[in-house]
Amino acid sequence: MKIALMDSGNGLLAAAAAVRRLRPDADLVLSSDPDGMPWGPRTPDDVTAHALAVARAAAAHRPDALIVACNTASVHALPALRAELEPAVPVIGTVPAIKPAAAGGGPLAIWATPATTGSPYQRDLIERFARGVDATGVPCPGLADAVQEADEDAIDAAIVAAAAHTPRDIRAVVLGCTHYELVAERIRAALQGPGAPALVLHGSAEAVAAQALRRIGAEPAPAAAPTGGLSVILSGRPSGLPAAALAYAEGRLLAGSRTDTAEAVRR
Repeated sequence: MKIALMDSGNGLLAAAAAVRRLRPDADLVLSSDPDGMPWGPRTPDDVTAHALAVARAAAAHRPDALIVACNTASVHALPALRAELEPAVPVIGTVPAIKPAAAGGGPLAIWATPATTGSPYQRDLIERFARGVDATGVPCPGLADAVQEADEDAIDAAIVAAAAHTPRDIRAVVLGCTHYELVAERIRAALQGPGAPALVLHGSAEAVAAQALRRIGAEPAPAAAPTGGLSVILSGRPSGLPAAALAYAEGRLLAGSRTDTAEAVRR
């Protein structure tokens, strides 16, 4: 079994780690675009062009499925990716977890990039899945970039700034960018009020990992032998995990995989 994941950068680590936990025996292909990121400020056509290039690099490894572990690419490029790769390779997109968050009632906050916050796409999701629920969009400028670089000070500053614009009475937070899932507990610590009920964070990694297995007719087998390999592609170049990936538990989990490159970590 081989599952490929794509993103502009390290945001794919959360979903890749989720797949690794569900199927330790699955081979993983991680394809990202550090030369072209960030994708958020690009035009939809430009995002699609970059996403197709990253997907093609992954598809060359002949995966059984491709996870688009990027909200921006899922919004703008998913139809083009599916038109090119399906039905041979099922393509699984990522959607912010507004629906399950709203099912728990409000008030809730949706942390996302400035480009996504207030976008027609996000407004449509709120209208479809959170109508009648008190939902506040919170732009998080600089947070995805800081997570990508594993810049501790910049991460802290971006979280503090976003927390200052988040209502104090929220019960749940939607992590609307896959990069944010890598610092979920730091976000929780910044928002959890003393004596308040435990804040619920809603990411997408577990759901897309499970959906990828369903699409290929595979069952979770977390007790399987940890024989799965790892291939890493950076802007089309075979590589190893970027050093910044090891700043996160998800990256360190993946680093324990058998690698198909000579160098496990690109320094």
